[in-house]
Amino acid sequence: MLTHEQRQDIKQAIDVMHQGGVILYPTDTIWGLGCDATNPEAVAKIYAIKRREDAKALISLVDSEAKVDFYVPDVPEVAWQLLECATRPLTIIYDNVRHLAPNLLAEDGSAALRITQEEFSKELCMRMKRAVVSTSANISGEAAPRCFADISPEILAAVDYVCTSRRDEPDNGAASSIIKLTASSEVTVIRP
Repeated sequence: MLTHEQRQDIKQAIDVMHQGGVILYPTDTIWGLGCDATNPEAVAKIYAIKRREDAKALISLVDSEAKVDFYVPDVPEVAWQLLECATRPLTIIYDNVRHLAPNLLAEDGSAALRITQEEFSKELCMRMKRAVVSTSANISGEAAPRCFADISPEILAAVDYVCTSRRDEPDNGAASSIIKLTASSEVTVIRP
């Protein structure tokens, strides 16, 4: 159950994202840079903060299977089976994604989505009512921070809002597994 402070933290983060801002927030894996995944200008800000080419697509978090269905018109049945069997957070790159900012899509129209099960990020996505970008809080090419204390001052200064929740946790865990799943149910492991 989220505390009053966590609910206020989520409210402030959502207000910032609705205005096109970038947040720093705890996820089901590691601390992430986030924004409204439907806002191309906000997505461009994240690419700039990370100093990353926008040809390298970013992951977006959603709170439910229904949201995956909203963004992916034809989810292959094997996706649900893989998600059900996953023992840790699993990001799936789907074909023919719709309703996301164009600069979140790869050249082939695919994009990466993950259903978060962690309470804070799940509530954030649910209350945002749309996908939220989730990319590691680091400059591209540098090590991803394992906890809040590892996040560089440069990243902290570049965002519009830093969530206060879960900052004292010693280690948020590892990045998610990533697989690419084609419309014809072909599976490719990108990151085990």
